[in-house]
Amino acid sequence: MDGNYWKEAAEKIYQKTEKVAEKSGCKIPYSTNNGVFDDQTGNISWWANGFWAGQLWQLYGSFGGENLREIAEKIEVKLDRVFLQSRGMDHDSGFRWLMSAGANFRLTGSETSKNRLILAACDLAGRFNIAGKFIRAWNDSGDGSKAGWAIIDCMMNLPLLYLVSEIINDPRFSQIAEAHADTAAKAFVRQDGSVCHIVEFDPKTGKRLRSHGGQGYAHGSSWTRGQAWGLYGFTLSYIHAKKREYLETAQRIADRFVGRIPENGFIPVDFDQPAEPWYEDSTAAAIASCGLLELSKFAGDKYREAAETLLKKLLENRCRFDLGCDNILEKCTAAYHDSWHEGAIIYGDYFLTEAVLKLCGRETFLW
Repeated sequence: MDGNYWKEAAEKIYQKTEKVAEKSGCKIPYSTNNGVFDDQTGNISWWANGFWAGQLWQLYGSFGGENLREIAEKIEVKLDRVFLQSRGMDHDSGFRWLMSAGANFRLTGSETSKNRLILAACDLAGRFNIAGKFIRAWNDSGDGSKAGWAIIDCMMNLPLLYLVSEIINDPRFSQIAEAHADTAAKAFVRQDGSVCHIVEFDPKTGKRLRSHGGQGYAHGSSWTRGQAWGLYGFTLSYIHAKKREYLETAQRIADRFVGRIPENGFIPVDFDQPAEPWYEDSTAAAIASCGLLELSKFAGDKYREAAETLLKKLLENRCRFDLGCDNILEKCTAAYHDSWHEGAIIYGDYFLTEAVLKLCGRETFLW
């Protein structure tokens, strides 16, 4: 596809984001209310609270704009409160701090941001279960009921460990990341290339006990955002660790994902969901596109072509570039059985932005 197409799309994203940032100030949005970004500042430990800062940094790195940088830095400072909440710290440290402090460190060399990355990585590494060789996902009420729970999403948090290993020249963080990725490849990825969302291990022995359905349609089904986390996450682990099995796992997941894209090109919440009610998740398409673009660098142009097709569908049918709403991407759904579907979710905008900038050669690599 003509490179000008992607450059024009990037310019539209930048122009709208700049205007919305001026209006929103230092909000930390997740979704919208009547088209206006909400603010998760009062829910500071929410897992997605780094993505707006990440989008601002991506566009700052590509286009400039001191206002974008200033807002992103203020969000980064706000997130310091999470470090003081043991109940707020979980496996999503990568999503929070790679997008905020990580971006700041990469683009400015900030020592303060570097310190935040190290603190976040230390906490994430502390969630590693030695017996099962996995990183625990969520906290529980103190009864230990989720002590053995891990989720596919964590593959996207591992780059925090790889990065900090590199920054401080200490292999223990990357060793934990690789150990978790090894376990995930065996315990989460099914023979057909689909993935489990949640896997429960015995936290004392490390034995795999069972899987759980999670945010997809049902136990054993194929939750599309989980597929996207898997294909992108294993690709990222291959980039950092250079283990061939990670690349092969990413390809298996990617082939399964691409092979099940519906004829209309829109991605459902779950590839196995019924015809009614049928819910869409544009975030899965955007995340998968990012993963496919990285995967194509090692495994062939067919993955790039699939990514371009998905992104073109989103840009021409699921994006709002006017100022009638703060979000860009529409038809985003967090989970099939939620009461709320097909709205705005901030990480959809982030991954759309990242993917388009990849195709322009202007992305800041945050993973």
